[in-house]
Amino acid sequence: MRRPRASLGPKLLLSHLLVVLAGLVTLFVAAQLIAPAFFAGHMREMTGAGGHGMLGGADEERALDDAFRAALLQALLVAGAAASAVALLVSLFIARRIAGPVGRMLVATRRVAAGRYAERVPVERANAGDELGALAASFNTMAEALERTERRRLELIGDISHELRTPIATLEGHLEGLLDGVVEPGPELWALLHGEAGRLRRLVDDLQELSRAEARQLALTLRPVAPASIVRDTATRLRPRFDEAGLDLRVALPDGLPPVRADPDRAAQVLTNLLTNALRYTPAPGTVTVGVAPAGDGITFRVTDTGIGFAPEEAARLFERFYRVDKSRSRARGGSGIGLTIARALVEAMGGTIAAESAGPGRGSTFSFTLPSAD
Repeated sequence: MRRPRASLGPKLLLSHLLVVLAGLVTLFVAAQLIAPAFFAGHMREMTGAGGHGMLGGADEERALDDAFRAALLQALLVAGAAASAVALLVSLFIARRIAGPVGRMLVATRRVAAGRYAERVPVERANAGDELGALAASFNTMAEALERTERRRLELIGDISHELRTPIATLEGHLEGLLDGVVEPGPELWALLHGEAGRLRRLVDDLQELSRAEARQLALTLRPVAPASIVRDTATRLRPRFDEAGLDLRVALPDGLPPVRADPDRAAQVLTNLLTNALRYTPAPGTVTVGVAPAGDGITFRVTDTGIGFAPEEAARLFERFYRVDKSRSRARGGSGIGLTIARALVEAMGGTIAAESAGPGRGSTFSFTLPSAD
């Protein structure tokens, strides 16, 4: 958050000084205007209506002194009342300028607490650079974050419901057919039911894994590990699936790579998710290349495919829950839609970063994640 240009403390001090100055100026001006008139009135009372009755000597000086004191007292009383009224008006004006934004923010906080996350408070020009302006801006930022979180929560509920509906509907339809005697039991049916049940189990397991990863509740064992071993072991384990899909899985490993500081099992899980994603989105015949290269203070793992690719503006959304570039293809192949989200959470938990890029639809894509070097 950018530091306010002007502090609220000096503004409050200046406002108090302004009130005092306004009172003093009013008092001085009123006394200058009123005191001569009062003094002249007392002098007329002393001399009489016709100008006679003037005293002499000490009595005259005493009378003049009494007249001056009385005129000054009356002038100060009137001027003090005027100064108090002006100071009160100035104080009310300044207090409203300060209390107004706070009151509006109080109303806005109550509305946000009631679930109205679209509520915002205006940042007035007079408070744009002080603590009140910064507080209003911070409140708006918080409200925007809450609104996004609530929107994502509702989307997540809808996405989970949609993901669960298909396998449940399949199971329910075939089970009803079995109960009614319309569907004959057999190996193919049992395999279908088993596959749908496994799809439900994988979705639940992925959601549980994602929940723990985003809550930073995963037990990570960070230690130096050779990046080449992570790539080789993962590629060896997944190569039969690539061969079955008619895809060429290539491994590019340079010599002399320094170790990375990571949890080897979680790093292999991230690489598995990226390779599985490439497997789903690359039609045969195609090529998927996994490689490793130094990058600054870390090591970058990169998975490049010749698959369907994606529009550059979709790169930021690929790691969101249940987001798919080609929904029909991924659902047909059993993807839960949160593998990339889990990968991002795991990489960030290990202190790394993850990214995706593509030249456009039909031109392949590259997914990469960088882990810090063990050195």
